[in-house]
Amino acid sequence: MDMYFSADEMAFRDEVRGWLKENLPDHLKTAMANTPSVFVEQDIMVEWQRILNSRGWLAYFWPEEYGGTGWTPTQRYIFEKELALAGAPGLVVLGLKLVAPVIYTYGTQKQKDFFLPKILSTEHYWCQGYSEPGSGSDLASLKTKAVRDGDEYIVNGTKIWTTHAHFSNWMFCLVKTDTECKPQKGISFLLIDMEQPGIDVKPIITMGGDHEVNQVFLDDVRVPVENRVGEEGQGWEIAKFLLENERGGSCHSPALLADLQKLRRQAATQPSGHNGATLTEDGRFREEIAKIELDAQALEISELRILAELAQGRRPGPQTSMIKTIASEIRQRIDHLRVEAFGYDGMQLEWSRPLYGNARAIPVGPEDAQIAMPAYLNGRAWSIFGGTSEVQRTIIAKTVLGL
Repeated sequence: MDMYFSADEMAFRDEVRGWLKENLPDHLKTAMANTPSVFVEQDIMVEWQRILNSRGWLAYFWPEEYGGTGWTPTQRYIFEKELALAGAPGLVVLGLKLVAPVIYTYGTQKQKDFFLPKILSTEHYWCQGYSEPGSGSDLASLKTKAVRDGDEYIVNGTKIWTTHAHFSNWMFCLVKTDTECKPQKGISFLLIDMEQPGIDVKPIITMGGDHEVNQVFLDDVRVPVENRVGEEGQGWEIAKFLLENERGGSCHSPALLADLQKLRRQAATQPSGHNGATLTEDGRFREEIAKIELDAQALEISELRILAELAQGRRPGPQTSMIKTIASEIRQRIDHLRVEAFGYDGMQLEWSRPLYGNARAIPVGPEDAQIAMPAYLNGRAWSIFGGTSEVQRTIIAKTVLGL
């Protein structure tokens, strides 16, 4: 594999870098820097999505025929790296990166024509109805039922840890349409309009103080059969396709390496407690940050290898489980070291949100210290969402090691 970018790729990088310098507003960079959660607040996310969409760069990983850019996997990697280095807000991953590929891969032409443009315009804001109480890692045991009634399904059940359901007007949902067969064979994939009777969204406040997730109750909710993606019983196949995109559909290393750069800058202003020296002069701190950086660079090489395979038309497969596991561990190590770097100031836990704008609470000590503990607590979910680290290791053991 050629590890060097071509002249054309370097020119593309410079184009992206120059455009971001001119078009990424300072208030969005500030808001992103003060967002401790995995999913950024809706206001800055949607504003940034519309800016990218006006440039034609929003769906940079979609096929060109559906509104994508036609970029190569390497160009997509360069773009994500420049976004991370510039401090741009995250994107609405649930619509753009999860359900959109399902729709343009498995959906009907009518579904593609209706849903894909509305994802790009932000008219539709999506949430994911997968996990249930008692059915998280063992997703095949889900209990939410969809009973056919003419041209509709009647859906009853509950979904939990539903990210941004309180903002969403659509949900992509796994339901049981057949309870008599093997669990995986009886699951179907539905697109559900959230703005109808029978849907109740209850907030779940995380231990970091964020309202990211919810529990959603569905009581006799009617869903047109035409909103089923794929055939009845094909939901498990589609779910695995979606999770593969979630775990490996984008690169984690650019954001991790950018955060390490930021942590170094923050450490340069923090005292080490030894003769007026800063943390960047502390041997133990330098050693720890260097270890994390080496692991993040190794992850970057692995992600580039996957990109090379994607460029050859191959799917990433079980390697995505390895990437997701390692990225989760590195993310949590960075969060832990950030709390340590700020000392007592890093222990503050502000529960008001957002932590930017005029309503922001006054921080204790440096402004950056205010998000250290909320980010650390929020980041504990990295080794849970998208499949726990234990599940990922089981997948690796079975499909890669043959155990």
